[in-house]
Amino acid sequence: MTPRPVGQRAGRDGFLQLVHAEWTKFRTVRSWVTGMAVTALLVVLVALLAGVSSDQKGSPPVPVGPGGEPVTDSYFLVHQPLAGDGSVTVSVSALESSIPKGPGDLRPGIVPWAKAGLIIKESTRQGSSYAAIMATGSHGVRMQDDYVNDTAGLPGQVSAESPRWLRLDRSGDTITGYASTDGTKWTKVGTAQVSGLGSTVQVGLFVASPPAVEGLGTAGSVSKAVFGDLRLQGGWTGGEWTGEQLGADSPTFAGYPDNGSGSFTQSGGRFTVTGAGDIAPAVRETLPTGGTLRDILTGTFAALITVIVVGALFITTEYRNNMIHLTLAASPRRSRVLVAKAIVLGAVTFVAGLAGAVLAVPLGERLARANGVYIFPVASSTELRVALGTAALLATASILALSVGTIFRHSAGAVTTVLVAIVLPYILTAIPFMPASVANWLAKVTPAAAFAVQQTLVRYDQVASHYTPYNGYYPLPPWAGFAVLAGYAVASLAVAAVLLNRRDA
Repeated sequence: MTPRPVGQRAGRDGFLQLVHAEWTKFRTVRSWVTGMAVTALLVVLVALLAGVSSDQKGSPPVPVGPGGEPVTDSYFLVHQPLAGDGSVTVSVSALESSIPKGPGDLRPGIVPWAKAGLIIKESTRQGSSYAAIMATGSHGVRMQDDYVNDTAGLPGQVSAESPRWLRLDRSGDTITGYASTDGTKWTKVGTAQVSGLGSTVQVGLFVASPPAVEGLGTAGSVSKAVFGDLRLQGGWTGGEWTGEQLGADSPTFAGYPDNGSGSFTQSGGRFTVTGAGDIAPAVRETLPTGGTLRDILTGTFAALITVIVVGALFITTEYRNNMIHLTLAASPRRSRVLVAKAIVLGAVTFVAGLAGAVLAVPLGERLARANGVYIFPVASSTELRVALGTAALLATASILALSVGTIFRHSAGAVTTVLVAIVLPYILTAIPFMPASVANWLAKVTPAAAFAVQQTLVRYDQVASHYTPYNGYYPLPPWAGFAVLAGYAVASLAVAAVLLNRRDA
């Protein structure tokens, strides 16, 4: 083995000694150590407070889909049972929606994801498996199954002049959807494997009308559809059609805007069905009482302020008491001093942040659930990512504060600058009436983008909603958001190293 050059070994050993010296400085200053303990404690205490203060006891249960996700399963259904295999065909010649104009007053409007079509469902139990083919307000024909799956079909809106024929075929657990513009030439839209349907299923016509996204909020809507040319094949019982509003008491049902209810009429082979609600995955706006890991880790915001102060003081204190002269005299390569400080500060902050997050999440979840709060489910890998990401966020913010403190050489200026850079954008994105375009821009280009590491909610294209940071949806993926903060920290560290080498101490 070729021995390592003496100078290289000495350089490595010298840097390790430098890191040890900076660690010794840090652990001997009681206020800095206390600050790190407070960092972890704040994350835990706020999580406990959030869990204790939440009270949703007595709320109706949240419907859960086959995949374990919360769902919206509320719509008007006209149905009868089908035993074994079979098919159902219908035409949709009208789909009209109404949105509140004022108290007790509705106006015509377009609800992009209003739905009218055919559905084969395991049962009328909320959250049960299904496959459906439908005409929509603005997204053409779609085939959807088990709430999260969505396949596009024929484009265009339906009308009396341009109807759509829809068909569902059942063969065991396999459901195939077709669409046509004339009822003769059919286009296959998709096939779904719907497990657990059983021998007898509920099949029929449905109308759903989710809340319309308007301005900074949503407004309940109601839709009416006209069906005709209903044809049945297979093991139908030949009984009467039954109409009912599913999920009327569900926490994800927005209700009817005119305080009315769903209905259907049957005349001369035509069905006119009026309905509200949706059959889709639940999002934050449709389940506003649901909690997330981000809510439990709200204490990260308070902890962030603590680590910024400690990070800035780790260097500015040496300027204030003139200890910086001795520090730099001991290491001619000044940038190594800064890197050693960053390593010590980042490591200590990461450990404190991780300890806080690891304790806060299970404790906060347990208390929240005990108080009846539904927590949006996440995989264990996602929970680990949130904990590690929270720790990395705090550690990187502390390094940014260290770098800015080196540049300014003054604690108040450094702390203020970093707080404005991270905390102010975070506060602005947390304002409910902040325009989505502004909030998403701030969450892309400012250091506050790093809070995306706490994102656990899923954005669904087939659900219209305000996907903003306020609601827990960030425009960047978790680690891409963290990379924005890391970029600011690395750039600031590089500038600080250059200035440290050029200036007199």
